[in-house]
Amino acid sequence: MSVSKIDYKNPEGLYSSNIFTQSITVSGNVKTIYFGGQNAADETGALVGGKNLELQARQVLRNIELILASEKADFSNLIKLNIYLLNGCDPRIGLRVFEEYIHDLHNPPLITVLFVSGFSRHDCLVEIDGIAAVENE
Repeated sequence: MSVSKIDYKNPEGLYSSNIFTQSITVSGNVKTIYFGGQNAADETGALVGGKNLELQARQVLRNIELILASEKADFSNLIKLNIYLLNGCDPRIGLRVFEEYIHDLHNPPLITVLFVSGFSRHDCLVEIDGIAAVENE
């Protein structure tokens, strides 16, 4: 059985943060989990949080937590997140919520934050997609 290895790197000469990592290499016997854009919809499809970015961000992260758990993974298995915010939203609000979920991660994921003019669901303020990796059983 091959061994899985995930290397989190902040190469010298690049900024080192406790919120994101600059590069990650995944090799060996791993299962990769790709999840599509998660918005603040609950299990019934209803949008949680109205026009409140903090409440929407919490629901988005709950949805991601459920996806990861369904694959026997958690936030520590995240490799990459793309975070899309509606123009005009304050990213610091979402960051505070995100830090609650990742505050104790030794190796944070790669993160890209983008501002967009709108979402297919007009009342959404935030959407996140990403990649996680776990060792195959």
